[in-house]
Amino acid sequence: MSGHFFEDFRVGDVDEFGEHVMTQEAIVAFAKQFDPQPFHIDEEAARRSTFGGIIASGWHTASVCMRMAVDRFLGPSSGSLGSPGIDELRWLKPVRPGDTLRLRIEVAEVTPSRSKPDRGAVRLRYQVLNQGGDVVMSMNGIGLFARRTPLPATTPSV
Repeated sequence: MSGHFFEDFRVGDVDEFGEHVMTQEAIVAFAKQFDPQPFHIDEEAARRSTFGGIIASGWHTASVCMRMAVDRFLGPSSGSLGSPGIDELRWLKPVRPGDTLRLRIEVAEVTPSRSKPDRGAVRLRYQVLNQGGDVVMSMNGIGLFARRTPLPATTPSV
């Protein structure tokens, strides 16, 4: 799935990419600003928690996922028109300092717009994996993508 425009996506296509190392410094800095729960920011409190040590905020993991997606196929040279949202987001396993994350994306559905011939919607299944291949986060999202070559507008029949 190297495409950047609507025509480039095919149901069943899978792409795996990225490599992002989660450092303790970055985990704590993100959490202090956006999710200051003790198991994200305080080593001693995290050790006493059910996690047994510092873990990344799920929102940090989701942000890393988004960054990898933008770097791979949503960047400025793509036909990305944004997203109306996600259907499901799950944090399945803790992300710890030193974990190396990568992203797997599968195309689940490709739907041309009925009212706007210059675009379409693409449903994507995202999985963030750690260095051991464990899925640490999953999400189902919808992306809107411009067509590289818009279809001609249809004239309503009378």
